[in-house]
Amino acid sequence: MSITVTTDASIGVITLDDARRRNPLSTDTMRAITDALRQFDADRDVRVIIIRALGPAFSAGHDLGELVDRTLDDERAAFAVCTELMSAIHTVRQPVIAEVAGMAFAAGCQLVATCDLAVAGMSARFSTPGVRIGLFCSTPMVALTRAIGRKRAMKMLLTGDAVDAATAADWGLVNDVVDDSELPAVVRDLALRIAGSSASTLAIGKAAFYQQVDLGEDEAYLLMQETMATNAMTCDAQEGMSAFLEKRTPVWTDS
Repeated sequence: MSITVTTDASIGVITLDDARRRNPLSTDTMRAITDALRQFDADRDVRVIIIRALGPAFSAGHDLGELVDRTLDDERAAFAVCTELMSAIHTVRQPVIAEVAGMAFAAGCQLVATCDLAVAGMSARFSTPGVRIGLFCSTPMVALTRAIGRKRAMKMLLTGDAVDAATAADWGLVNDVVDDSELPAVVRDLALRIAGSSASTLAIGKAAFYQQVDLGEDEAYLLMQETMATNAMTCDAQEGMSAFLEKRTPVWTDS
């Protein structure tokens, strides 16, 4: 396995640790990340998940050695595993933060674009260079287009050119850019600030975000007014509102 799975307080940490090979997303690695996400999803003590990497690259993308001299069914299976991973990021109850240093190329860029939040070090570079080797980055395109918009995504996809961390932040691919030396501490601080909220409220909010984000405005409001009404009935919402009115710190029960 080329990942390490640990916990740090209320934070689940998934670390890509095949630094020598620039952390390729092999099918085994993607399955392992998916399994780790699901295990964290079932762990009531874990409130936020961080995906990070060791070495000079976040991830160079798919392990191309697995995509050469294979049958069509083999190719389908590999990309199905990738899709399952990206889906898992959105369906686990915890917010997932990408901690990005170095290159995030192809499926590595897709992984960053899919995470709920992303913080990049100044060394980070983002690219979808598949066009240069005859394999258009069609699955990365799904997350990339939704993160940065059509024209910007299409330029990255058609040219394979890399964008730097500052550009990625300006385009909305990452939330913030910090010095590489500060990256782990900044991400951990962000995770802990999020983890201070009710876990059940975070789960409701994350699920609601993805339910409404691609809907028309009228449909989104209809769905979200019901979501907010049922959220208001939860124990933690009642506790939080009461604590605010009473000028005290809320005590979450995660229910």
